[in-house]
Amino acid sequence: MTGRGVFVTGTDTGIGKTHASCALLAALRARGLRASGMKPVASGCRATPLGLRNDDAEALIAASDPPPAYADCNPFALPEPIAPHLAAARAGVSIALDPLRAACARIAGNADRIVVEGVGGWAVPLSDALMQADLVRALGLPVILVVGLRLGCLNHALLSVRAIAADRCTLAGWIGNRIDPAMACADDNLATLRARIAAPLLGVLEHCPRGSPPREADALDARAL
Repeated sequence: MTGRGVFVTGTDTGIGKTHASCALLAALRARGLRASGMKPVASGCRATPLGLRNDDAEALIAASDPPPAYADCNPFALPEPIAPHLAAARAGVSIALDPLRAACARIAGNADRIVVEGVGGWAVPLSDALMQADLVRALGLPVILVVGLRLGCLNHALLSVRAIAADRCTLAGWIGNRIDPAMACADDNLATLRARIAAPLLGVLEHCPRGSPPREADALDARAL
């Protein structure tokens, strides 16, 4: 891995980026590293006495040591559970790179590694002028791709790998997540992906319902991170 962290993206929304990010944090902490999570942009936040809060961002904070301040972990918290550029526009918010870079730098200043979780799949607009790839380049982080193991994952994964390269970003590795425990030929699909993705497979997460505790520290191979 280059730099002091990774950016976690996925083949789609709802395929376990947060689960994988928490597992990465656990694996890094098991190596004796200070590791903290970040969710730069989150749509679908609930109102609390402390302001808007997002479940994924809170899960990352709980899995972090040291835990970052919420405002740094999730600088852009948007209320509606829709595409971030639409949620931001409807909330009258302008997503910009400078505050995201600053928040990331503050978190990284207190940690050995930072795990930054993206929003949705790879090719997600953040505003009329920004794509998610612009944020990844601005942070200077390599990418970890979470592949949701279900019918269609070969197409989604291989297209995502191509898009990451086309956007001049570095794919450092990928993680399989068994979101469909009944998927036919799951291991054959994994073998196909291993043969076609040059980046290493960091591990496969077993099926775990949303809201379950983060995976154990040995679920992923973080030795190269």
